[in-house]
Amino acid sequence: PYAGDDYGKYVELMIDAGFNAGYDLVGIHAFDDAVTAIENAEAIYVGGGNTFRLIDQLHSNGTLQAIKKRVAGGMPYMGVSAGSNVASPTMKTTNDMPIVYPPSFDSLGLVSYQLNAHYFDGATFVKHHDEFEQHFGETRLDRIREFHECNDTPVIGLREGSVIVNQDGKAMLRGNSAAIFLKGMQVADVADGSDLLKHL
Repeated sequence: PYAGDDYGKYVELMIDAGFNAGYDLVGIHAFDDAVTAIENAEAIYVGGGNTFRLIDQLHSNGTLQAIKKRVAGGMPYMGVSAGSNVASPTMKTTNDMPIVYPPSFDSLGLVSYQLNAHYFDGATFVKHHDEFEQHFGETRLDRIREFHECNDTPVIGLREGSVIVNQDGKAMLRGNSAAIFLKGMQVADVADGSDLLKHL
């Protein structure tokens, strides 16, 4: 729950929403030693919140390396929102505000591509009196293109209701569709059931 400020409440919300899937979900804050807790865990679930805060905590308390080591050894990892962002090589494709200054943008690197959680196409509209007017700020597409001006790593725009299952050398998309961004290429829309690695 490092991405938020009320760890206990976040864990309760996840259990109430069924994210524990019948398993015991225990917040890492309940343990005296977070690294030891990760070393002894059967699986890890990293939830949502602010990605800057999350990556700052993972770097500062040593849990980033502990998670990487356990996942490399076969421990299941599930990330949602900020928790999926940090599965990427870096956190550079987050949508979050930089509320803290982490020592590095380097993330877990559990996958070879960048994720942009909560991706949606097109412009944003805001209600003004009784009408909706287009907000002319940058779109997600604009932001990801900015990322590719300085970086080469592919980006997957993960729409609401989508899950990527990384297993057996495949990255299978489940639920909704996703947008694939490759530097210098047109955006590709990929359907549920696709192996995303074949598009990168």
